Amino acid sequence: MIVGLISLLAVLFIAALGGTLYVFRQEENKMNKLEDKGDTAENELARSREYESSSLKHNIPLQLAIYGVTLVLVIVIFVIYVV
Repeated sequence: MIVGLISLLAVLFIAALGGTLYVFRQEENKMNKLEDKGDTAENELARSREYESSSLKHNIPLQLAIYGVTLVLVIVIFVIYVV
């Protein structure tokens, strides 16, 4: 029974890690597109300021959702195996 619990938790951990890497890859692709564009320093500064504000509105909630769902599933699985 404990092996099943550990296996399920490992799968959930890998899923959360995959979600995190997905968000990272999105941001990396966005940065590569902007690098290829070859903007001026003023445009880079404006984009940096815009990223700081939009990142908090987009990436943080996505990360919270990924880890929130993972935490809830871990708790549910733990309760199922304990009871």
